[in-house]
Amino acid sequence: MASRIKNMTQGSPLSLIFTFALPLMIGNVFQQLYTVVDTMVVGKALGVNALAALGAADWMNWMMLGIVQGLTQGFGILMAQKFGAGMQEDLRKVIGNSAHLSLISSLVLLLSGQLLARPVLTLLQTPPEIMDNALLYLRIMYLGIPVVMAYNLLACILRSLGDSQTPLHAMIVAAIVNIVLDLLFVLGLGLGIGGAAAATLIAQLISSFYCLYYIRRIDILTLTPAHFRLQKGLPVRLFMLGFPMAFQNAIISIGGMIVQFVVNGFGVLFIAGFTATNKLYGMLEVAATSYGYAMVTYVGQNLGAGRADRIRRGMRAALLISLITSVVIAVVMLLSGKAILGCFISGTPQEFDRTLQIAYFYLAIMSICLPVLYLLHVTRSSIQGMGNTVLPMVSGIAEFVMRAMTAILLPMLIGETGIFFAEITAWLGADVILVISYFAVIKKTEQMLARS
Repeated sequence: MASRIKNMTQGSPLSLIFTFALPLMIGNVFQQLYTVVDTMVVGKALGVNALAALGAADWMNWMMLGIVQGLTQGFGILMAQKFGAGMQEDLRKVIGNSAHLSLISSLVLLLSGQLLARPVLTLLQTPPEIMDNALLYLRIMYLGIPVVMAYNLLACILRSLGDSQTPLHAMIVAAIVNIVLDLLFVLGLGLGIGGAAAATLIAQLISSFYCLYYIRRIDILTLTPAHFRLQKGLPVRLFMLGFPMAFQNAIISIGGMIVQFVVNGFGVLFIAGFTATNKLYGMLEVAATSYGYAMVTYVGQNLGAGRADRIRRGMRAALLISLITSVVIAVVMLLSGKAILGCFISGTPQEFDRTLQIAYFYLAIMSICLPVLYLLHVTRSSIQGMGNTVLPMVSGIAEFVMRAMTAILLPMLIGETGIFFAEITAWLGADVILVISYFAVIKKTEQMLARS
């Protein structure tokens, strides 16, 4: 297992970042694959209304997932710093205390989700014909929050040590299980949209056990009961790292719900087309997310080792490869987008054509603007890796403001297609904050390391 652990304080930054991110990209592709399969099975087998129900539940589901990921990524920052500094005993204490916080947080989120699911769907003016399916999907997904929290914490532990291969293998296993169960539950047993949700959670549970199995084989991660005792000041420090990232994702999701509120007013076909493209959003973002994870680990380890010079070099390398990657993905989506989107859509010829037209127009706009999104992920993650999660949170607020204002105002000026530009303006608003913040934080980091 030691061979999977990667010290990112030595060697070529470009090579380290890319080879760390590549397994994550492949893993994220498999994760998106089972999201895509969910959508295909639901859209083709259950029809346009079921596909629209998935879309109506999307942002609420993503908000809980974003909070979970934000908390665990915050915990992972301190893990990477302790590993980079060679402080293995402190690393074990961080992991033990992170487990405590994760358990408590998952139970709070589970209860909150169940209580708020129906009121929020009602507030968003979800059409009556898709309300029951959207609510059922959310209730099942929210029951699985502890499972989702466990997987994300375990994957963050592995990534903080430079191991991106094990999460990849776990995600491949999960994708295969999810696809098989989707076909069994939805097509075979006729369990409908609830079957698709259950398949996703079972797949996540299996991926959690897979990661745990390999973590137990890493010598430096051998934990005793003492490591799980709450250490003075440590839970607060972890929470102060994780909470801004969780809040950032939550506020972004609220902006997405405002977008969904506007979309819900355009009818079921528009919702279905919008949903079809949103399910491909993950594929557009898959490499950006992977580069982001790579930068949190790379920057965190090098900060722990006192290597500010390598942080700057890594940032330049990450921006280069992310730009190239975003252009390649954009070209692929522009050329093959209609064929891919057609796999999600069913209905009469008129319904199919209208839904596909809506979906592809939205996909084309996002694809052309992908470099803006990739700059966001690399810059935000680099700042987080340096231990500053507050400024990225501010960028999340900027995203929220820009997304909400565009969603509310632009359709009034140019019609329903104005909603498609909400994501783009949100990315631009965040980038302005993040680019300025990066230069301020790296300068402060260099001064801090020079004094130590």
